[in-house]
Amino acid sequence: MGTASSQYITASSQYITASSQYITASSQYITASSPCQVHLCSKCPGDTAYYCVSCPCDLCPQCKENHVKDLQTIDHDVVSHRDKINYIPTQEICVRHPSHVYTKYCEPCQVPACNNCQTHRKHTQIYVKTAYKTKRQQHRGTIHTIRSEALFYRPVLLTGIKADVKTCHTEFSLYQSEMLTKAQTLKDLIDYVVYDLLNNVLCYFDFKHRCKKQKIEMIRHIVRLRRYEHRYVQPAFTFSALQFLSFTKTALPQIHLTLHTSQLSMTESLNKEDVMESLSAIQITERGNRRVGNQCLLKLTSGAELHQSLTVPGVGGCRHISCVTSDRVWVSDHRNNIKLTDTTGVPLHRVEDSCSYEDGLHTVNSESELIYIDRKYNINKLSKDMKTTTTFIERTDSTWYPRCLYWSPSTGDLLVGMYYYITKTGKVTRYNQSGQLTQTIQYNNTGQGLYSGPYYITENNNGDVVVSDLYKDDVSGAVVVTERGGRHRFSYTGHPSGSRLYPCGICTDALSHILVCDDITNTVQMLNKDGQFLSHLLTKSQEMDSPHSLSYDVNTHRLWVGSWVHNKVCVYRYITRQDALTDEHRPRPDEDAMSSSTQAV
Repeated sequence: MGTASSQYITASSQYITASSQYITASSQYITASSPCQVHLCSKCPGDTAYYCVSCPCDLCPQCKENHVKDLQTIDHDVVSHRDKINYIPTQEICVRHPSHVYTKYCEPCQVPACNNCQTHRKHTQIYVKTAYKTKRQQHRGTIHTIRSEALFYRPVLLTGIKADVKTCHTEFSLYQSEMLTKAQTLKDLIDYVVYDLLNNVLCYFDFKHRCKKQKIEMIRHIVRLRRYEHRYVQPAFTFSALQFLSFTKTALPQIHLTLHTSQLSMTESLNKEDVMESLSAIQITERGNRRVGNQCLLKLTSGAELHQSLTVPGVGGCRHISCVTSDRVWVSDHRNNIKLTDTTGVPLHRVEDSCSYEDGLHTVNSESELIYIDRKYNINKLSKDMKTTTTFIERTDSTWYPRCLYWSPSTGDLLVGMYYYITKTGKVTRYNQSGQLTQTIQYNNTGQGLYSGPYYITENNNGDVVVSDLYKDDVSGAVVVTERGGRHRFSYTGHPSGSRLYPCGICTDALSHILVCDDITNTVQMLNKDGQFLSHLLTKSQEMDSPHSLSYDVNTHRLWVGSWVHNKVCVYRYITRQDALTDEHRPRPDEDAMSSSTQAV
């Protein structure tokens, strides 16, 4: 029995040894033949570094950059894998208690705190991770702008800047010799003045003492001028000559020669104004910010494509739309309802004192504040946190009623379409950011009234004021366009020319097209900036029945369309981006350092 057990144990040991060798061999085979499995980009074989929550998919740095620039996915939530798991990279040591780390965030003081920070214990504190999420959400708009706009514009801007640098070197070299000549003339003039003071002045002792004092001051100025001349008027420092001219203009007026003509005579007079006039021949202008025209970056697609649709509960038809962000929008009807909703249709806020039976009665400014017409026809402003309502413009003229509003992103002005019920005429008034009236547009160059009843109002990229205007019979109307100064440019009455038009919601896009809803044909018509009909962008369809209101999102280049007959809003894409990253625009390897600094955004 013992022998059999021993043999069994021996056999088992040999089996275990063989199994171990087999596992070791298999492990070596797997290690040698099969690489480790890692996350790869969903769009290319590259290594993943980011994650799109909206798709969802994994992205490498290059695909992530393309993903946030594409207008189809521009509003997707792309995060790093570190943010995906709510990971905060480092635990920072408290500066007041080096043995502890920051775990809380003091909201009143806006500083992190550890558990031993007595100063902040009585204040409201939240966890660092919670504060990190909140701050990231607050700056989401800035991050989105960097991702979708700055990264897209950078290659195009870089090409133009490089061309300008070459042009500047070429153009400025023409002025270099002239500047050197003027500098030498100024130096010779100063040397002459010094020589004249020292050798040609016969005066009393006290006056010589004053001359010596002025000589010392003059020498100091000369030394300073020569130092600037030596530093900036060298061929290697081409651009510094502008600084030299700026210095001479500020330094020369400080030199005052007190000449007592009763005791002093000079062989030649010094005219400072002539010197300054000669130096001012070359003008120094302020530099401006380079901008890229949208015509170079954007183009129309073959047709409007439905991106999404949503239902706004509690409104009886969408008479007007004002975009706040790419996922929030104000919608109003004709029953005193102005509601804020997100892209899922969830109501977020309601304004209860708005005016009824006015169409374009609200707009949104750059601070995401709602500006609207209330029941008393005052123009109010609702704060971004939707807690404070203030009267921006109080109605003082009982004969005119505000009917439609538009806040201008380019000037910060508020455009108001006004209506006079007795004579059934209209006008457009402009108010600055302080609520002061700065302009009134009412008549054309022959003295005839431009408007009968402004329903909706907007502004084009060139400053044109664009109004949906109804005629006195309320059966037909026109799109009336004036320059920013008020001169009438054209009136569009429908396609073909002269046909009836019942214009309602109106807006302009990044390519300066004018989009207008026509209630007669139930279409959205597209015009160019000069009033020429281009196409029917939208027609009556199953998705959008009776389009009545429009709003263009400048961040995502999408068109929000509201229906008149029901509480449905559809979002369309009809603009896409040009391929700005062509071979000539792609950054060189030495530019990777600059682009890498933006990858983490």
